[in-house]
Amino acid sequence: MPIAASRVASISDPVMGQMVLAFLLLIAIAHLFGQLAGKIRQPRIIGEIAAGIVLGPSILGRLAPGVSAHIFGAGGADPRGVVLGFLYNLGLLLLMFVSGAAVRHVMGGENRRPTIILFAVGTTAPFLLALGLAGYLPLGRMMGPAGSRSALMLIIAAAVAVTSIPVITKIFSDLGILHTRFASLMLGSAVMEDIALWGIATIATAIASASASEGRLSHVIVVHILWNSGYVLVAMTLMPRVLRWLGHARWNVLAQRSQITWVMTVLFGYTAFAAAHSVNLAFAAFLAGYGIVGGFRSTERNHYRLSLDSISTVASGVFVPVYFAIIGFKLDFTKTFSPLMVVAFLVGSSVVHMLCLAGAARTAGFRRRAIFNLAVTSNARGGPGIVLAGVAFDARIINASFFTTLVLTAVLTSQVCGWWLERQLRAHKPLLGDDEAFEWAWTDEPEHTAAALTGA
Repeated sequence: MPIAASRVASISDPVMGQMVLAFLLLIAIAHLFGQLAGKIRQPRIIGEIAAGIVLGPSILGRLAPGVSAHIFGAGGADPRGVVLGFLYNLGLLLLMFVSGAAVRHVMGGENRRPTIILFAVGTTAPFLLALGLAGYLPLGRMMGPAGSRSALMLIIAAAVAVTSIPVITKIFSDLGILHTRFASLMLGSAVMEDIALWGIATIATAIASASASEGRLSHVIVVHILWNSGYVLVAMTLMPRVLRWLGHARWNVLAQRSQITWVMTVLFGYTAFAAAHSVNLAFAAFLAGYGIVGGFRSTERNHYRLSLDSISTVASGVFVPVYFAIIGFKLDFTKTFSPLMVVAFLVGSSVVHMLCLAGAARTAGFRRRAIFNLAVTSNARGGPGIVLAGVAFDARIINASFFTTLVLTAVLTSQVCGWWLERQLRAHKPLLGDDEAFEWAWTDEPEHTAAALTGA
């Protein structure tokens, strides 16, 4: 029996041409703006996000709405919007997968204790402090139509404590320090931190939902937390061994004949299972990268590394810049916002977050410059901060003014993080001070810097 034609959507040549044009513009302008940002010593992701803002409703959509709608679609069920959404998520998955593969030893040996301390103290303290202070804020100016004071306070606390894994990963990659202990410490604590904070966000959205009963809310919250925690535990302990066994099974023709196909199969398998059980897909992709490297035998890692490098090259050249450009594209600064609210939240949340993280770093045994570098990096809110704002806005927990405030805070803290780290590297200052066992050899080519740092 033939496959029903309705299962495969047909796209006319003109619409297909518009999709290709939209993709071309996102790639080209993201790279152009990224290069320009690098010339003025700004993180390339800032330029890539700015490219999306220029192409999005904030500028092109306002100056030439007809042109914008013709190229990028008019929303709703427009296939161009669906394609952009797919590219956005694919870029995120590939970014997280590559970063997971690069920080395979994120919880190993010397990193385990300080990583746990940075997470336990550096996340819990700002969250609880912000939660306590939230009750004294003018919540009425931030509250959305749901009118839930408790949900709003949880979102505020999560927004203060969150750290952006995608943004700091991209900054580390651009600077060529993704393989260093500093990157491992930050990404290790950020993985655990964001899992916990996304659980809080789930609780907040559940509280804001007036249609669900109290028992149902409790059930959803418990199931969500258990699935996410169990998934991460199994992925970090059992799955590397399982993947090692599967990778050497004689019947596994994918692993035996095409390593790239096998690696991509693992990535999509992780994310498909995660999606079916309400586990965050970005973390699933990160853990897939972590697991696939753990599945290599030491004698095979150089061979498989070629496959990972090929995937990384395509991701960083095409899909990851498009991901950050679409983040900018989704922002609409024509919405009402309060400059005073932006400044107050940006400064206040940054002070709370950085002081708490500094205390955690001090407890973990770091000193002086290392403490400040860890605090500045942890304060980058980036993509998760923007996504958290979107989730809360869609759930009607926050209003348009506070949504814009959270977005601007995420962008500006990420910009400060990239600028500061690049400044330290150009001055030949180890990010962990005397604790960093690397001779820093900064160059204008990140891959050369990475080689100097890792001894490659």
